[in-house]
Amino acid sequence: MSTQIFILVAITVAVASLVQGSTGMGFALIVAPVVGLFEPQLLPVLLLVLMLPLNAYVVWRERHALDLRGAGWITIGRVAGTAGGFWVLVAVPPSGLSLLIGISTILAALVSLIIPSFKAGRGALLAVGTITGITETATGIGGPPLVLAYQHRPAAVLRSTVAFCFLVGEVMSLALLAATGNVHFEQFQMALFLLPALAVGAVASAAIHHRLGGKRMRTIVLTFALVSGVAVLFQG
Repeated sequence: MSTQIFILVAITVAVASLVQGSTGMGFALIVAPVVGLFEPQLLPVLLLVLMLPLNAYVVWRERHALDLRGAGWITIGRVAGTAGGFWVLVAVPPSGLSLLIGISTILAALVSLIIPSFKAGRGALLAVGTITGITETATGIGGPPLVLAYQHRPAAVLRSTVAFCFLVGEVMSLALLAATGNVHFEQFQMALFLLPALAVGAVASAAIHHRLGGKRMRTIVLTFALVSGVAVLFQG
């Protein structure tokens, strides 16, 4: 990765960390298309590793609002989804990864923008967990289904619960990918280099997260994701 591309990715990571720390989503939707354009072989491991400390921080910061019951049902669904996501990752050749990321990003953004509100019950949460397991293990993108389930809950509940579900799911996905030989040193090395940028965004989010209800920022993030996904699709 050239210096110019690294700087671009680092800035993207900082912005994405700020957005996710403030609204509860957006990190993977922002970072995956950019990394997919230049270094698709770093995905999804780079995203999963970077999101571990970010989501751990958000869970700790807003632990008082965590919906453990809902997170439990999502996690149960996630177990099945993780295996499905690994199958997708193995079945798609490296040359098709950019296409998969682009399509996943576009569909996730469109669904999150146009689906009407609903109250998530046990069945919906299980389904959300399954879908998230598939998409996040295969591409690193899993936020939109979770945000759909909690989009009409208080912002603190959304941020903390989504972050907790991400945290548990990321550990599961990384464990499966590592056990099957799909985790490599350069992916962890790049994540380590990008940690300062991640920290800058996370710290900045602490100053503004209580001022945001989430709706406006989610629209901005998903619009950006839609444009980025189209760019990656054409690149692929």
